[in-house]
Amino acid sequence: MRHLSRKATCNSHGQDSSYFLGWQEYEKNPYHEKENPKGIIQMGLAENQLSFDLLESWLAENPDAAGFKRGGESIFRELALFQDYHGLPAFKKALVEFMAEIRGNKVTFDPTHMVLTAGATSANETLMFCLAGRGEAFLLPTPYYPGFDRDLKWRTEVEIVPIHCTSSNGFQITESALEAAYQDAQNRDLRVKGVLVTNPSNPLGTTMSRSELNLLINFITIKGIHLISDEIYSGTVFSSPSFVSVMEVLKDRNCDKTEVWNRVHIVYSLSKDLGLPGFRVGAIYSNDEMVVAAATKMSSFGLVSSQTQYLLSALLSDKKFTKNYISKNHKRLKEQQELLVAGLQRAGISCLKSNAGLFCWVNMKHLLSSNTFEAEMELWKKVVYDVRLNISPGSSCHCTEPGWFRVCFANMSKETLNLAIQRLKDFVVETTANGHSPSNIHYSSSKNSKRKLLPKWVLRLSSRDRDRESDER
Repeated sequence: MRHLSRKATCNSHGQDSSYFLGWQEYEKNPYHEKENPKGIIQMGLAENQLSFDLLESWLAENPDAAGFKRGGESIFRELALFQDYHGLPAFKKALVEFMAEIRGNKVTFDPTHMVLTAGATSANETLMFCLAGRGEAFLLPTPYYPGFDRDLKWRTEVEIVPIHCTSSNGFQITESALEAAYQDAQNRDLRVKGVLVTNPSNPLGTTMSRSELNLLINFITIKGIHLISDEIYSGTVFSSPSFVSVMEVLKDRNCDKTEVWNRVHIVYSLSKDLGLPGFRVGAIYSNDEMVVAAATKMSSFGLVSSQTQYLLSALLSDKKFTKNYISKNHKRLKEQQELLVAGLQRAGISCLKSNAGLFCWVNMKHLLSSNTFEAEMELWKKVVYDVRLNISPGSSCHCTEPGWFRVCFANMSKETLNLAIQRLKDFVVETTANGHSPSNIHYSSSKNSKRKLLPKWVLRLSSRDRDRESDER
C-alpha cells in the first residue's frame, strides 16, 4: 500500500465500530414480510418512512415540479446548466422559511447566511474544516451519534473530547461535566475550539432544555469558543416540551450585538423531517460572514443538484402542504413511539422519557450478565443473531454506562414494529426463565465498568454498507 496516501490507508474512519457490524449482519439477512419473515429487522436505521404518502400525494398533484416545468414549459435546460454553488435563491428562501415554521416562527433566518451542502454529514465536516484543525478539539456530550467519529474526525484530523453525561439526570449536560471535558482536552495538549450538540438528541430522542442552552452559551462566552447546534431532528418533536433552538435563546438574550452571535452555528437537513436522506440536502447557518464565505467555497465538493433544489423549493413553498405535513408527521411519530414504549414496558424494559427523534434510548441493564461493556456486547450479539433485531449498543454511542441501546421505530410499519416487540418480549421471557434476572446478576462498580474497553471489531464493510450509513444524514 506504499503507493497510497496516509489518509487512504489510515484506520480512523470508524467503520470498525459495532454500530456498523449490525448493518453488515442485517444486509446478509434482511427481514421481509413475505420473502424472509425470519430475517433481521432493521432497528438501527434512523429513517422517517411514516409520511411518504403525503409527499407522494403532493408530487401527484404537482406534476410540473416533478417534471421540471414552470407554467407548463420545460426548464430542464436551465436546471441542467445551473451550477452556482450559492444555490437557487428560491430554494434557500423556501428552506429558511420551513426552518422558521418548524420553530413556531419564533426565529427567522436570513438565506444569505446559509450554505447548502450534500446532507448534514457534509455540513458538519465543512464546519470542522472552517473552525478547527490538527491538534484542536470539539467537545461532544455523550452519548452521541456514532457517525460523528467519521464526520468530524476522519478527514479533518480534529479530535473529539467527550462531555460525560449520565442517566442520573437523564443525560443532561452539567457545568461540571463541561469543565471536566475542557480540562481533559488541555491535559491532552488539545486546543478546544468549540462544543457540538445535537438538539434534539441522537440517540436520546430528547430536546435540550432552555437552561442547558443557556449553560452552553455562558460556557462558550467565557472560553471564547464556538458552538455548533446540529438541529437535524428539529421537525420531529412530537410532544412536550416543545423544541427550543439555540437561535431562539440567543435572540431572547439580545446576543445579536455581541461577539458570541458569530460563534454559534446551526446544521440542518431534510433527511429526518421530510425523510429524504437520498436527496442529500443539508445546510449550514452562520452569522459569521467569514465562515459563510469559506463554507460556500468548500461546498463545491458536495453540491445539492439544481433539479433537487427546484423540486423542493416548490414543495416547501406550498405552505398549506408544509403545515399539514408537519402536523400529521408529528402525530404519526408520536403514535409509533408510544407503540414501541408500551410494548417494551410489557416486556419489562424501560426507556428514557423522550419527545422527539426517530428512536428510543432503551435501558436493558437488567438483562446484562454483569455491569460491563463486555456483557453489553454479549447481549447485543444475542439480540442481533438470535432475536434477529439490529439495534445499536450504547457503547457505540460512547455511553459511559453499559446496558443502554438505541432502538429506531420510524423506518417500519406498525405490523413490523409489533413483530419486533414480540420477538424481544419472547427473548426476555426465555432469558429470565434461564436465571438471568436482575436479582442474581452481579454488578461491579460503575467506576470499574467505565475502564472496560470495548472489543475492537476488525471487519471490512462493503461499500454498500458504508454508503447507506452515509445517506442516513
